[in-house]
Amino acid sequence: MNLIKESKTAGILIITSIYIMAAAIGLGVYMLLPYVFWVKLLIADVICTVFVFIFSMIFKNASVYDPYWSVQPIVIVLFFACGHILTLTSLLLLISILYWGIRLTGNWAYTFGGLKHQDWRYTKFENENGRLYPFINFTGIHMMPTLIVYLCTLPAVFVIRNELRANIGSVIGTAVCIGAATLQLFSDVQMQRYRKSGEYGLIRTGLWKYARHPNYLGEILMWWGVGIQAVSVMPDHWYLLAGALANTVMFFTVSIPLADKRQSQKPGYEGYKAATRSLLPIPKKQAD
Repeated sequence: MNLIKESKTAGILIITSIYIMAAAIGLGVYMLLPYVFWVKLLIADVICTVFVFIFSMIFKNASVYDPYWSVQPIVIVLFFACGHILTLTSLLLLISILYWGIRLTGNWAYTFGGLKHQDWRYTKFENENGRLYPFINFTGIHMMPTLIVYLCTLPAVFVIRNELRANIGSVIGTAVCIGAATLQLFSDVQMQRYRKSGEYGLIRTGLWKYARHPNYLGEILMWWGVGIQAVSVMPDHWYLLAGALANTVMFFTVSIPLADKRQSQKPGYEGYKAATRSLLPIPKKQAD
């Protein structure tokens, strides 16, 4: 088991196999259920997450779930696209989500350290919560992100199923998505180069010179872009923006505070914080 955990290739193959099985189970559940499509999709998504969670427990590593965030939307939109006519609106949404998802999954694979490596946030939760950790692991690390990304992806599913025509909002929303995913691409590449240089302090180059979390900004904007595309062609479905809103709230209340707290332990953080913005990668005016 230790040899398997130490091998990056073995870890990726194992996680890929887990996700293929999860997708097959989810498809079977969806096809068998008699409910309205969005309820069936929700139930199938939850069951897939439980399946992945079981393997997270087997390998004692919650990071088995990490690529679910970017793989889940790809699988969902491709599944629905296969059964409907691809209008320009649907095609723009597919391009947006596939570009974002493939890029982010590739980044996960590139930085994946094997099954011995677990995200520092999960290890922190485990160390701080003891016996409560399995509950936190299931609800907070696995199920909450699944439900948020489900809500974020749902607008695209509605558009694809209804085979709607594009308008100016479709183009604007697509531009937001592509821009957001590209922002993440540049910020991730800059961070990877910084880490490969052997530096372990506070990054002060590229986008990170001006913002502490440019990658998070990209993730937030991505789903607002999807929401804009959907609501522009279905204005009476404004409630589909709930996913983008929930995602934004999660980053502001969980992800950003956790990252800031960890960074604050590094020398020079207060000066770095004073000189940078939280999200927007633009120069910050300094007080006289």
